[in-house]
Amino acid sequence: MSIVKVIELIATSDKSIDDALRNAVAEASKTIKNIDSDNISNIKAHVNNGEISYGINCKVSFRVDDRASTN
Repeated sequence: MSIVKVIELIATSDKSIDDALRNAVAEASKTIKNIDSDNISNIKAHVNNGEISYGINCKVSFRVDDRASTN
């Protein structure tokens, strides 16, 4: 049986929304294996002195490793 877990992340980028999403997945991938999907639930653009930065809220889903020791 496969179990999927979902966590919510907030990520930012000075470049683009796509880059913010890539940042979220890259950071999550450092400690989480088996990432399956990412769902962006909110997008924000922050303006500071005419410069735009992007922020996203996203939900990352990943399969929980079901290889338990049976010994």
